Amino acid sequence: MALYYRDDVVQVSSESIRAGGHVIPISEVTYVWHQKGHTTLAVRGRVLGRGVLVLLLSLPPLVGLVCVLSLVWSAQDRGWVPALMVLAACLVIALALVPFLEIPLGWLDRSYERGNRVQELWVQYRGQEAMVLRTPDALRFGQIYRAVQRAVEQQGDHW
Repeated sequence: MALYYRDDVVQVSSESIRAGGHVIPISEVTYVWHQKGHTTLAVRGRVLGRGVLVLLLSLPPLVGLVCVLSLVWSAQDRGWVPALMVLAACLVIALALVPFLEIPLGWLDRSYERGNRVQELWVQYRGQEAMVLRTPDALRFGQIYRAVQRAVEQQGDHW
């Protein structure tokens, strides 16, 4: 028996698909497909959170640009030495804060990995259609879908 995928809820092997308390023998699966499910509140919240995070990451550079332009504009009247000292200090502070961008950029990355819709995995076996899995996690869904495809393909090679 080959194990293609396993987590707390789903197990896909060369013999069966176990999900949600159901066991579907791979030898009886005739067709596998996926489709979009209805969007959930969690998915909408993820998309909204992603937009807020992008906005928050975009604002500091824009505010910095406005500050630099106003500093350069005022330097004509006040002198270039104080303006250049302020610009240098701001540049050092900005470079010191760059490593801390890793945290929100990681959140943004994981948000895109999880996707922005609910996916459903369906199989046809014993002449009926059955939904095997419904999840808003795109990365997990892709892994499970590919595991089911591999299991069914391998079963087809043995016939």
